[in-house]
Amino acid sequence: MRTFIILTACLLSTTLFANQQISLSAKQVNNLGIKVSQLQTIQSVPLLNASAKVSIPPVNEHFVSAAYSGLVNQIKLSVGDQVKKNQTLATLKSAELLTLQQQHLRSMNDLLLAKADFTRDEQLHKEGVIADRRWLTTKTNFQVATAHLNETQQLLEMSGVSKKEIKTLEKMRQLSSQLNITAPISGVLLERMVTAGERVDALTPLFRVANLETLWLDISIPQQHIAKIQVGDKVIVSGLDAQARIFLLAKSVNEANQTILVRAKITETQGNIRLGQTVNVKVTQSSEQLLFQVPNSALAQSEGIIYLFVRNADGFTAMPVQVQGKDAGKTIISAANINKNSEIAITGAVALKANLLGLGGDE
Repeated sequence: MRTFIILTACLLSTTLFANQQISLSAKQVNNLGIKVSQLQTIQSVPLLNASAKVSIPPVNEHFVSAAYSGLVNQIKLSVGDQVKKNQTLATLKSAELLTLQQQHLRSMNDLLLAKADFTRDEQLHKEGVIADRRWLTTKTNFQVATAHLNETQQLLEMSGVSKKEIKTLEKMRQLSSQLNITAPISGVLLERMVTAGERVDALTPLFRVANLETLWLDISIPQQHIAKIQVGDKVIVSGLDAQARIFLLAKSVNEANQTILVRAKITETQGNIRLGQTVNVKVTQSSEQLLFQVPNSALAQSEGIIYLFVRNADGFTAMPVQVQGKDAGKTIISAANINKNSEIAITGAVALKANLLGLGGDE
């Protein structure tokens, strides 16, 4: 007789099984060990898990060097320190800086003489005392002297000498071999490649400074899964209470491991994310469709159709659902005609399926 019932149940159409009422009293529900819970709605579907490395935009990272060679006299800051723009990181003693200051003062003197000649010959030319050729020569000399002074001033600024220090040099005419190495941006001192007492060449990297206000996640996605990913998808950093949004899908494949670079900008963080850190992430995608997240134990399957059991006054209703994804022991589903405020059976799905098929407590 039992064999006959099982064969009959297997021949039932999915239409017959869909949206069928299972009448159970509260006592029967309790005896079957069925537990219910509120249906949980979600707005996104988990796509995949991956590893990622925390990086920063290249524009926010700077290598600091000296414009001229010299001897490192003093290191002002340590790795990890916060720095402000134009803050001194180190000082150098540079003979080349002395030469540049001398050139600047010489340019000032040349300009003073050229300006005096220019003022005198301009008046003489107006009075017709001197020839046009002499006036043109005087005017050209004045323009050349002006350009040369601007050049030496810009070279001083490029070397790290502030405008205030240049004004002091022009006023006091006192040379100084000390060259201040300053931070180009506000941020954090990430690396120091020099020590006090060391002689360095011009343009040798001395420090690495970065602004860490904007952080990226560089995610390696297997190329066979890239079709699932879209710009704008959310990325959740596991265990660190941080989120990001994808803004770049690379156009090339890493030949070594056949992955594609996907880059996301971190939008929410509690300060737990650090540059260079390797983290585990979950990529999710928003859906306009109403979605629910249920325990795997809440679902039953028959003839390839997945069912969820919704609580009502007379027991439960078996309703077909569509699986949209999996996530850590839970299943993401969508379903027509399910109220988002419904209660569902989170355990006992096997017993409910057996009752629906008329098999009692056995499946």
